Amino acid sequence: MRQTELVSRSVIKALTYRAVIMVLDFTAIYLFTGTLKIALGFVIASNLYTTMAYFGHERLWARIKWGLQKAE
Repeated sequence: MRQTELVSRSVIKALTYRAVIMVLDFTAIYLFTGTLKIALGFVIASNLYTTMAYFGHERLWARIKWGLQKAE
């Protein structure tokens, strides 16, 4: 039986992934620059376009059958 992933599941996965990445990005940029404003600006801009890219990537892979096995 082939399982398909609901759009809502992809949305939640994208949001939780982005939350982790935001914390890591902020920490790294703040440590490199020592500037809160630069770190926050980078995190906000980066979060917008990478969340959309991740969501599209997930939905594309949900359609690819390669590497899937039927559950027994």
